[in-house]
Amino acid sequence: MRPLIRTARCCLRARERAMATFSVAPAAISSSTAARPLSSLRPHGRLLLPCFLHAAPAPAGARPLRTSAAAASAVEVGGVKIAREDVVKEDDPTNNVPDTIFSKIGLQLHRRDNHPLGILKNTIYDYFDKNFAGQFDKFDDLCPVVAVKQNFDDVLVPADHVSRSYNDTYYVDGQTVLRCHTSAHQAELLRDGHTHFLVTGDVYRRDSIDSTHYPVFHQMEGFRVFSPDDWSGSGMDGTAYAAADLKKTLEGLARHLFGAVEMRWVDTYFPFTNPSFELEIYFQDDWLEVLGCGVTEQEILKRNGRTDHVAWAFGLGLERLAMVLFDIPDIRLFWSNDKRFTSQFPPCYKDMSFWINDEFTENNLCEVVRGIAGDLVEEVKLIDNFTNKKGMTSHCYRIAYRSMERSLTDEEINDLQWNVREVVKSKLKVELR
Repeated sequence: MRPLIRTARCCLRARERAMATFSVAPAAISSSTAARPLSSLRPHGRLLLPCFLHAAPAPAGARPLRTSAAAASAVEVGGVKIAREDVVKEDDPTNNVPDTIFSKIGLQLHRRDNHPLGILKNTIYDYFDKNFAGQFDKFDDLCPVVAVKQNFDDVLVPADHVSRSYNDTYYVDGQTVLRCHTSAHQAELLRDGHTHFLVTGDVYRRDSIDSTHYPVFHQMEGFRVFSPDDWSGSGMDGTAYAAADLKKTLEGLARHLFGAVEMRWVDTYFPFTNPSFELEIYFQDDWLEVLGCGVTEQEILKRNGRTDHVAWAFGLGLERLAMVLFDIPDIRLFWSNDKRFTSQFPPCYKDMSFWINDEFTENNLCEVVRGIAGDLVEEVKLIDNFTNKKGMTSHCYRIAYRSMERSLTDEEINDLQWNVREVVKSKLKVELR
C-alpha cells in the first residue's frame, strides 16, 4: 500500500492552477495523486515552483517576504519582540549579524502551508500523527535568538568545536547567538516536561555561497524519551531498544516521503548522540543523505531530570529534502517574491584576485559579498590560488551574479563588483591584485 500524503491535494491544486501559465503534460495530474509518496508529486518542469510559493496567503503570525532594504525595525516570533538594535549591534565588537540576516527573522517560511517547506513540514506531521497519534508535541514558533549555553553547552558541543567560532556562527553578543540548530531548544523542552516533540524553525549559519547553501535555512528535530518500563520486557538494554525504535520510525518516515526506496544506515559522530547514524536512501540513481540521528547522550538526560531514561533524536534540513522532492534548482528560490519564474536568467561572472592575510576566511568574504549583493549573488567560488617566493598567498574568486526574477544590466553588475572590491579591501584587509 502506497503512503497517504494529505498535502498531495494542496500540491495538486497548485499544479492545476499552474496549467494555465506553463506547458505541462496533462498526465502530470491524476486522481491517484493523493495516494502517492511526496516524491511522486514533483512537476515535470521546475517552473511550477512559484505556484507552491504563492498559492495561498501566509498564515496568521507569519509575515510577508521582504527584502533587506525593507527590513522591519522590529519583528515578533513566538510572543517575543525582536528589535533590530537588539540583534544588529554595529558598535559591539562581538556582534557579527548584518541587516541582511536580521531581515529574515520572523518570515517563518516553514509556517506557510502552501510553501514547499510548509508542505514538507506538514507531511512529516502527518506521518507522526498517523503512527503516534497524540504523542508528539509540535513547536514551530520558538524564538531563534538563544543563549550560547542553549545552542552549544546544553547539547554537549565541545568548547573548542569549530561551530562555536565567529567564522561559523552569528553572535548577537558574547553570550547570545542566532540558533545554529533546532537542538538549541532540546534541554528547555525536557525541563518543561515534554518527552515526545518535534521542533521546526529557521536556523542561521555563516556559510559559503552556492546553489545549495544559504545563511538561513530550516530544520526539524524529533525527540522521544523512553522509561525503563518501555524496554524491560524487550530483551534489550535501553540503548539498543531506543536505537531499534529510532531506525524503525525513520525508515517509515522515509517511505512516507519517498515511497518504496532502498535504504542504508551509516555510522557517524555527533556530540549529543551515541551511537549516531545517518540515514541514506537510493533515489534518482544516487545515494542521498536524508537525516542525522542517534541515541541521546545520557548526560543530556541527567542534566534535565531524566535519570535512568533513554531517548532518541533526529534532525533534518527541510530545504535539502524539498529541493530534491520538488526539483528546486537553487536554494534562493525559497525566498523569492516572484510568482511565476517564466524564464531562467543567465549568470554574470566577475573574478577578483587578492593577497590574503592570516585572518582571512572564505566565510568572511561571503558575508561581505552577500551584504552588498544580497540574493543577486549566486555563487562565490575559489578558482585559483598560489604562494609566491616571498610566502604571500593569492586567491582568485569567481563571483556569479544572477537574479531569479529579471535580467541584470552590465551597469548594475559592474557597480556591485566595484563595491564588493572596495569593501573586501577595507574590511578584510587584503591587497587586491
